[in-house]
Amino acid sequence: MSADRVVLLVPARFASTRLPGKPLADINGRPMIAHVVDRAREAMLGEVVVATDDDAIARAAEAAGATAVMTRADHACGSDRIFEALSKIDPHRNIDVVVNVQGDLPTISPATIRAALAPLADPAVDIGTLAAEIVREEEKTDPNVVKVVGSQVAPGRLRALYFTRATAPSGDGPLYHHIGLYAYRRAALARFVELPPSPLERRERLEQLRALEAGMRIDVAIVDAVPLGVDVAADLTRAQSLLQGAASNREDA
Repeated sequence: MSADRVVLLVPARFASTRLPGKPLADINGRPMIAHVVDRAREAMLGEVVVATDDDAIARAAEAAGATAVMTRADHACGSDRIFEALSKIDPHRNIDVVVNVQGDLPTISPATIRAALAPLADPAVDIGTLAAEIVREEEKTDPNVVKVVGSQVAPGRLRALYFTRATAPSGDGPLYHHIGLYAYRRAALARFVELPPSPLERRERLEQLRALEAGMRIDVAIVDAVPLGVDVAADLTRAQSLLQGAASNREDA
């Protein structure tokens, strides 16, 4: 897959229940969306496009070097938002793969972003995503930590069988924390957004189950750690520290 057939799309809406306007939240003198754009550009997979419903977010994204696309404010999920943006930037359907990078992952490593694309080297895979082994015991029973249950198809790669908020699978062996970053084949994304919410999706409140229930194949690349997602003010403080440390390391090098 050549770089000009891949686009990285970052959904970034203004509304947020716990941290309104969080794409514009200040992290070391720059808005969070700018840091996410930096990480996505550093992955060097293709053009970075921010899909947003807010003019200020669009301006911040463009200042950071991304393309900004205005989308409707009433989308039910990020997948719908990125599909609207994709339709606007690529009406002739030249793009083959869309990497959906969440707009609240300012410290994610470029290597982690690239890892989501790797499963699509297998033509049987519709969607690639990520997971990391759970190492903290309390996370195994935490319903806010989404687990992926899968069969190993290659070293460091699972074929997803189910996603759940429950502790699963039972018995001895590792549990995996799903990371909500996806690489879609364009046809898979188009099909996904046309599907109605599925019964298990509604029950678990996990939209990726819609794809599995429709018979789509999701493969999971295993990475070393779960990136920090910014949901509350305390997460901003942690992100500031992590990014400041990374900047210091680059200066020392």
